[in-house]
Parts: sequence; structure tokens; C-alpha cells
Amino acid sequence: MKMYKKLCSILIGSVLMLGTVLTGCSNITNGAESGKNSTKVVNFKLGHTLAPDSHYNVMAKEFAKLVEKKSKGTIKITVFPQSQLGGEVKMIQGVRSGSMDMVVTAQAPLENTIKEYSIFDVPYLFDSIDQANKVLAGEVGKKYLDMLPQHGLVGLGFLSVAERNVFSSKPIHKVTDMHKFKVRVMQAPGYVKAYESLGAQPTPMAYSEVYLSLQQGVVDGGDTSPDQFVMDKFVEVSKYYNKTKVHYLPALLIMSKKKMDALTPEQQKIIKESSKEALQVGIDYYKKAYDEAIKTSKQKGVKIIEPDLSEFKKATEKAQNDLLNEIPNGKKLFDEIQSAKSK
Repeated sequence: MKMYKKLCSILIGSVLMLGTVLTGCSNITNGAESGKNSTKVVNFKLGHTLAPDSHYNVMAKEFAKLVEKKSKGTIKITVFPQSQLGGEVKMIQGVRSGSMDMVVTAQAPLENTIKEYSIFDVPYLFDSIDQANKVLAGEVGKKYLDMLPQHGLVGLGFLSVAERNVFSSKPIHKVTDMHKFKVRVMQAPGYVKAYESLGAQPTPMAYSEVYLSLQQGVVDGGDTSPDQFVMDKFVEVSKYYNKTKVHYLPALLIMSKKKMDALTPEQQKIIKESSKEALQVGIDYYKKAYDEAIKTSKQKGVKIIEPDLSEFKKATEKAQNDLLNEIPNGKKLFDEIQSAKSK
């Protein structure tokens, strides 16, 4: 009997010891799994509407490369150009809801969400690309980025503004050349009113229809930046590219707030640092693309017209004031930009 009790005691002790060892092994396994989870690869999709050789895409690709490098491969971004994930409005909605990760978008599609963004539709708000980019890189730009989080968006920064000029079948040297000129522009109130104030006839039309419409004489021209003028082959159906410089269209790199909030502080830091570097690459690329596009246009036989803009600016003053009255705190926002321009 004593021998039996001793044997039982040994067996029970062995079982308890084995249980402890197994528990320890279980904890080690869970710890390893936790370690794997902390380095789990996060995949994001970034969409935009422009071509693979655009400044949007160059910036986006650089952003993806920097993020992957800085995160040691634990954050990967796949870029989808040319509206593969939808138009800008659709993509913005997706980013807001969290069903999409990131988007590069022009400012205009954000106006329905944030009325103050309409300030950038005011004609002749800026005097040059460099001036506009400088203002948006400072406190003014930060103010508009800070308006995004309450709408489920995180503004990672501004890309270069795009200088929008009129391509046409006839030269534009003065304001009277714009009278009854049928021009396709974005259907943003600031664009429509600006061209109406110049005596033109803003004509609603899908961007994809402009090439054929210009070829057939349905419209006299449209407005776009030099790089888009070349990339979208308007050089084939336009004799003139007129530097009217009515608008400078900002572009932004935006991320879903839901997706950003789900990242660790270190991952968020990597995203923000990488976006800052990539956006500067995009700004520098746009400058080169602008100059190259003007050069290519001339080689294709397009005449570059540089009108005196003083009468154009004067003609749009009323439209400018009307627009400011429709924008929340419009005059104040306008004055802030004017002040920043002089610094």
C-alpha cells in the first residue's frame, strides 16, 4: 500500500510538471505568434485618375517605394493610375468610408464635402506655380489639411498645383478674343463664372469627349495644364495653347482616417515622413513636365500665346467677389492667402 501511494505521488507530480512545461510551451508559441502579428505586412491601395507618366503617378510610386523601405517591407502600397479604382468623387467617398485606403485628387471634387475648398476656384488667386506651392506648403495649406479629419480623411500634403490654360482652334491675345468662345471647363462654379465673366460660353462636356468635339468644331477649346495637353493628345487637334492662367488647381494626397488610426504610431510616422519626401519629388517632376510639354507642343506645331493678363484679371473681378460671398468666410480666407503670397 505504501509503495502504491508513493507511485501515485510520483505519477501526479510528473503530470503536474508536464502540464507546466506544456503551458510554458503554449505561452512561447503565443508569444511567437504575437511577434509575427507585430510585423504583419499591411497592404494599401492608392488610386488616382492620371496617366502613368503624370506627376501624380511619379509621386505615388515614390511614396510606395519610400514607405516599403522605411517599414522594412511591412507596409506595401499598390498604385492604381488612370481611374482604375473609379473617378475622384467615387474614390474620395471610398476613402471617407474606409472601403478604400488612399487617393491623389484635385481639390475641386472635395468642394461638396468642404465648402471652404471652393476658395481655390477663385480666378487669378495665385500668380505662379511656385507661389501657389509655397503658400500651400505653409500655414495656409495646413489650415485646409486640418479641415479633413472631421470628414474621415487625413491630408498627407499638397502636390504641385496645375496651371490651367486654354487650348484652342484660334489664338487668344485679349479678353475680346474670349467673347462667345465655347470652352469646356470643369463644372465647378468658380470655373464657370470665371469664364462667363471673360465673355466665353462654358460648355458642359465629359472630358473624354473634348478631343472629338474640338476636332468637329463643337467647342472652340478647353482648359488644362501643359502636361495634360500633351499626354491627352490635344496637340493633334489644337493650333494654339494660350497661357491665360485663370486657375491654379491644387492636388492632395489623402488617406482614410480609419486606416491611419488603425496603424501604430511608428507606422503613422513612416507614412507621414514618406509622403512629405514623395510630394516634393512630385512637385519637382511637375516643373520639368511643364517645361517639356511646352517644348513638345512647339515641336508639334502648336503656337504658344502669352497674352497680357492685366485685362483678364480686371474682367474677372466681379466674378471673384461674387464667389467670395458664396464661400463660408470667403473674404477672410482670400485675405489670408493674399497675405501669405507676400511673405
